[in-house]
Formats: sequence, C-alpha cells, structure tokens
Amino acid sequence: MNRLIPFLAFVLLAGLLGFGIWWNSSHDPTAVPSPLINKPAPAFALPELDDPARVVTKASLLGKPYLLNVFASWCYVCGEEHPILMAEASHFGVPLIGYNYKDAPADAKAWLSRHGDPYTMVLADRSGQTAMNFGVYGAPETYLIDASGVIRYKRIGPLTPEVIRTQLEPAIAALKKEAP
Repeated sequence: MNRLIPFLAFVLLAGLLGFGIWWNSSHDPTAVPSPLINKPAPAFALPELDDPARVVTKASLLGKPYLLNVFASWCYVCGEEHPILMAEASHFGVPLIGYNYKDAPADAKAWLSRHGDPYTMVLADRSGQTAMNFGVYGAPETYLIDASGVIRYKRIGPLTPEVIRTQLEPAIAALKKEAP
C-alpha cells in the first residue's frame, strides 16, 4: 500500500494539471463579465468634446443602437486600437461615439487631429465620474448599446479585427434582427 501512495499522488497532480490546462484553454482569462450586460446603461449627461456647451444625455441617444468607445490620449493601447477604428467604423452600421476618459480636452483634440477621428461625436468625461457608473476599468473599452439604452456587449481592451469579426459584428447583427 505504501508503494501506491506516490503513484496516487502523481495521478492526482497530473489530473489537477490537466484540469488547469483544459480550464485555461476553454475560458478567456482576460474576460471580465460585466454585471451591466442586458441591463440599462447608466444615465449620463456629458459635454461634447468639441462643443462643451452641448450636453448629450442617454435619453438623447435612445432610438437607435450605437457603440460607445472609451479612449484617451494618454492611453497607449488606444493608439494601437485607433487605426482599426479608422478602418472599420464605417462598416459597423451603427454610430461610433467616442468617450474621452479622464483626458485634458486640448490633449484629446490634438490626439484626434493627429490620428484621425472615426467618431460620430466625442463625449468628454474629464473627471471619470460617469465612467465609474459604466464600470469602466480603463481605456480602451467598448460598449454596444441598443435602441432602448440597454448594454448588449462590452469589450475590455482594444477592438481587434478578430474581435470585431467574431464578437462585435455578430452582436450588432443580432440587434438588427431584433429591430422592429
């Protein structure tokens, strides 16, 4: 019996190792499920970056789906995502609204001027208070919000061509099928 203990311990450790490999390969370790999916987006009232006197609210965006992309000029990864947005924004079939997060307006405007502006409009959340209600972890993040103001998809991290093809486009297509 004493001779079986090392063998059984080895089998147990091999089983745990196999389970760990299976778990990591079948689950996205970077995925952070949002408790806001399929729930109403938080109410907000944010000024436009280019015209701070004009305030955009959640209510003013109701009636058609849109993408809300959180970005900032200080965000290195946003610089990697931005060329993809420049190339793909016109193909989404829904407005792409920029959400400038904790950024100085002059820095954000200069960044968009230098890299291009793929957004229908850009909202500014300089303090980051509204972002807290959205559960923003950082930039970039992207939300797909339906015509009723319900968050249907959230991406933490940059949109890539693969994410757009495998996750975002199917989510947008599903919204279009639901539309009356």
